[in-house]
Amino acid sequence: MRNIAVIGAGQMGTGIAQTIAANGMQVMLTDVDLPRAEAGKLAIEKALAKLMGRGKIEAAEAEALLARITTVADYAPFADADLIIEAATEREEIKNAIFDQAGKVLNSAAVLASNTSSIPITRMANHSPDPARFIGLHFFNPVPVMGLIEVIPGLATAQDTTDRITAFARGLGKEVVLSQDEPGFVVNRILLPMINEAVFVLGQSTAGIEDIDKGCRLGLNHPMGPLQLADFVGLDTCLDIINVLYTTTRDSKYRAAPLLVKYVEAGWLGRKTGRGFYDYSGEVPVPTR
Repeated sequence: MRNIAVIGAGQMGTGIAQTIAANGMQVMLTDVDLPRAEAGKLAIEKALAKLMGRGKIEAAEAEALLARITTVADYAPFADADLIIEAATEREEIKNAIFDQAGKVLNSAAVLASNTSSIPITRMANHSPDPARFIGLHFFNPVPVMGLIEVIPGLATAQDTTDRITAFARGLGKEVVLSQDEPGFVVNRILLPMINEAVFVLGQSTAGIEDIDKGCRLGLNHPMGPLQLADFVGLDTCLDIINVLYTTTRDSKYRAAPLLVKYVEAGWLGRKTGRGFYDYSGEVPVPTR
């Protein structure tokens, strides 16, 4: 696989595009329109500039990486792609609409993959022209830094597809976890209930934001607390994932914490909006509660 298409130029899509281009492959990047795709490439350029400032990458290497990323206005050029990766927001109806359109240009040897973090692969494969060549390929944020990718075959995914995508993921220098197509897969099946429970603990006034995060950092030896991590992931994304777990399993243990719902309704989505469980408007984040 040398020619890769990425649909979605947000935080995840740009991270995926940057990582793929850093490993010598050609990337086509698109979004709902060309200006958003170009804004995504500009974000990659800014990220590379920061790396150059820290001496992590040479200017020539950064320039070559950017040259391997081409922004496109629609899906037509994807007919030449060996792999199309969907990296849109975690809403099934949006993803399915993308698969319906991308499937029209998917060539007979290419694979269509979703970067979903929770939505069942088998179900979404129904929107692919060939479910045998449809698979979950879950990257973690920030993609250039995180060393893991989950590979999730659906019920109809061919073994050859799984093998090719596993080799592709390892070719990016990542470790691979192979998961069955169960709600939340491996990591988020464990992580999101923990974050959700931390919000329950906060909402019930068992402890404050800083003490909850400190307790998990020091007591569990985690690099950051669950509420801080939720802000980093995006509270809307956390809510989407926990809702998928709940609606898919109908298990009450996945019921979203009311305070999480309230923060999302308020538009306090975490770092990307400048306010979540912490307020990021100053030099040092401060708790919002």
